[in-house]
Formats: sequence, structure tokens, C-alpha cells
Amino acid sequence: MLKENDKAPDFNLPSTDGNLVKLSSLKGKKIVLYFYPKDDTPGCTKEACDIRDNFAEVKKYAEVYGVSADDTKSHKKFTEKYNLPFQLLSDTDKKVLEEYGVWTQKSMFGKKYMGIQRATFLIDEKGIIKKVWPKVKVLNHINEILNEIKS
Repeated sequence: MLKENDKAPDFNLPSTDGNLVKLSSLKGKKIVLYFYPKDDTPGCTKEACDIRDNFAEVKKYAEVYGVSADDTKSHKKFTEKYNLPFQLLSDTDKKVLEEYGVWTQKSMFGKKYMGIQRATFLIDEKGIIKKVWPKVKVLNHINEILNEIKS
């Protein structure tokens, strides 16, 4: 997984609104880039809705993008269902997930499988990772993000 002070790998991913989002074109802005396992699952819904509910405050300091391996059709449905005010990016080939180190081996009930580790990266205006939250616990994570982007 990438660490603080690493250069954030550039990407060009399709978003909920059908446009491509290129990280390098966002230079000059702070970015909260959060990776999550799957649209419309309990933990991922809670995380997205916590960001939504605090979006006005977050938006004062940073742009927010969520990334998963779901396709844009799934993202659009998830966004509309929960009225999410930020873009979700689709990484169906898992290239960006691998570059950020969040496509990892997981284990459930003794079975091993590949999946997305829930993680958040705060990227500064120059494209440098300023904070990494690996293995995010959804409860209170939005407060951790807000405390960091305000400081």
C-alpha cells in the first residue's frame, strides 16, 4: 500500500456522471480518495452516507471521490438511491486498486479471496499523499477525515 509522502499514482477513470476523471487534472485541489468494496452493501452504504451527510463541510476543504471495481451503471444506481453529492469512480480492471495497494488477499470463514481493502487517501494540491487510513473502520471515519483536512 502507498504511504504518506508518496506521489499519488495518476489515473483516468469513468465517473458516475459519465465523464473521465484524471487525477493529474485535479492538481491545485485537496482530494479525499476513498476505496470501498462494493456499492449498496451495509458498510459501504454507511461510509458513503456519512460522507454525504458531512459533504458541505468536507467540500470547503477537499474534493471527494469514491473508487470501487463496480461499473458506472452500479455507481449511478447507488448514487441515485442515496443521493450522493460526489462522484464514484469505476475501476473494473482493478489497475488503480492495485497501484494504490488496496486490491489484496482477504479471508472470510477460512476461505481466501481477492478483494478491496477499505482505505482512504488524502492527496494534497501537488499530488502528494498526505494521509493514509488503511483498513478503515466506518464508524467515525468521517470525523477523522474532517479533523485531518481542517488541520
